[in-house]
Amino acid sequence: MGSTTLIDRSAPVYVAGHGGLVGSAIWRHLETQGFTRLIGARSNELDLRDRAAVFAFLEKHRPTVVIDAAARVGGIHANNTYPAEFLSDNLQIQVNVMDAANSIGVERLLFLGSSCIYPKFAPQPIAESSLLTGKLEETNDAYAIAKIAGIMQVQATRRQYRRPWISAMPTNLYGPGDNFHPQNSHVLPALLRRLHTAAVEHASEVVIWGSGTPRREFLYVDDLAEACLFLLENYDDPETINIGTGSDLSIRELAELIADVVGYTGDLVQDTSKPDGTPQKLLDVSRLADLGWTASTSLRSGIERTFSWYLEHAAEVRA
Repeated sequence: MGSTTLIDRSAPVYVAGHGGLVGSAIWRHLETQGFTRLIGARSNELDLRDRAAVFAFLEKHRPTVVIDAAARVGGIHANNTYPAEFLSDNLQIQVNVMDAANSIGVERLLFLGSSCIYPKFAPQPIAESSLLTGKLEETNDAYAIAKIAGIMQVQATRRQYRRPWISAMPTNLYGPGDNFHPQNSHVLPALLRRLHTAAVEHASEVVIWGSGTPRREFLYVDDLAEACLFLLENYDDPETINIGTGSDLSIRELAELIADVVGYTGDLVQDTSKPDGTPQKLLDVSRLADLGWTASTSLRSGIERTFSWYLEHAAEVRA
């Protein structure tokens, strides 16, 4: 499972989705680690759903390493409202990237999925072996199925073409460059934006979706970026591997922590008519820890950094 193979810092590395939350963090980390030939294209330059365009792009640039961090993503509302697009777009993106990478003989590829691939009622913390052992959470099952297909494609490519491709499943991510849309974003950035706005407007209360009892794990995106390079240089196994912190908290506790960071002192009111999603989603990260990597950014520190970034970029964040 573990084998150390350092990647040549002058090797061409393609980061699919380098303009997004995850991809931009990976790009930053690779730059700090001395990589000099990073390859990327914005969505307005290359539509990853366009199969011919993807093949032509990879044929032109011929990377030796590919990191697939491209995806259509969103929170409960977005996943539940647009399941067809979440399934179709993500399937097209990952199939095109991996097929094109295979066609030019890319030896090292990392496919990034999501912890929503695991069953809704998987034993906690969730081990990688829980994959395909139960029913998925209904609010994001379309996205989950697409990501499961990505894992299968990595495994099939390994089996058929003997390429040392790998996949990894991060827990809930947050950080600079996140989507702060009030409806379509994930829970942490959505709460950060709403609670900051409430603090500025001196609102007496803020309504939070659901009961507040579901428990979630959150990983600072720069920690994920560090883990990705670590895995590319230290992991070679067909089984996907979890990336997380190994600890969680309730949504209510998260809201209280964010309120403290942004300076909101009003009431937090739970709207129990809204969906909770999975009761708990905590990843078992023991396999990654055994390889020698653990997350280093505390949740409070990560939220403080994210809030600082949000204040600096409030006029340009996705609204």
